[in-house]
Amino acid sequence: MKNFMKILALALVAVMAVACFAACNEKTDGKVYKIASDNAFAPFEYLDPETNTYVGVDMDIMAAIAEDQGFKYEMANVGFDAALGQVQAGQADGVIAGMTIKPEREEIFDFSNGYFEDGQIMVVAANSDIDSLEDLAGKVVATKAGTMGLEFAEANKEKYGYTTTMFEGSVEMYQAVAQGSCVACFEDRAVIGTAIKNGEVDLKTVGEVINPAPYGFAVNKGQNPELIEMFNKGLENIKANGKYDEILAKYGM
Repeated sequence: MKNFMKILALALVAVMAVACFAACNEKTDGKVYKIASDNAFAPFEYLDPETNTYVGVDMDIMAAIAEDQGFKYEMANVGFDAALGQVQAGQADGVIAGMTIKPEREEIFDFSNGYFEDGQIMVVAANSDIDSLEDLAGKVVATKAGTMGLEFAEANKEKYGYTTTMFEGSVEMYQAVAQGSCVACFEDRAVIGTAIKNGEVDLKTVGEVINPAPYGFAVNKGQNPELIEMFNKGLENIKANGKYDEILAKYGM
């Protein structure tokens, strides 16, 4: 009788362990990651007025990688600075927003492998006669919060004798330059190139690309390592099967 009770007890423990394992797997499989992103950074993320949805290179890359790796996510296009803040505050699991990988950010975030490389370029009004950094002396340069363009502008304003004013979004920054309240800004080449090509802004670029570096997907330091692993594996796969090139071609890149 005692042996029977022991066997029954062991069987019950085994059943409970299997049930717990299944429940844990179900919870993991059902997880929906929250990914934060910018809201006006074409061609990487921008609002399509016809569908009222956010589209772009980053949106398509994230979708392709999630499909390849079999995980679910929801996207929050909240703006660049806000996206970084949400990840740091634990309100989002990851961020993809044309975010340049650099040492200062690597102290705060864990990054994926680079998925695109770009750098900044000086942008002025289409009818401007400014053609060098030296021409900015005594003038006002527009910047966008949290960006590499802001970092470059702030680092060089004493050297070239200009002042800066900061905006939260790219659209506001472009308007300030086009309308003349600021004489220039520094923006990622692919982004401003798309806006100029599409006739969205009355601006032009000046000079060469500054500080080219890779963009990366990121999570808060030490958190969600599985997301980085899945992103890297998925990125490798979509590059191998041609999907990555299709996405870039779709947006004229």
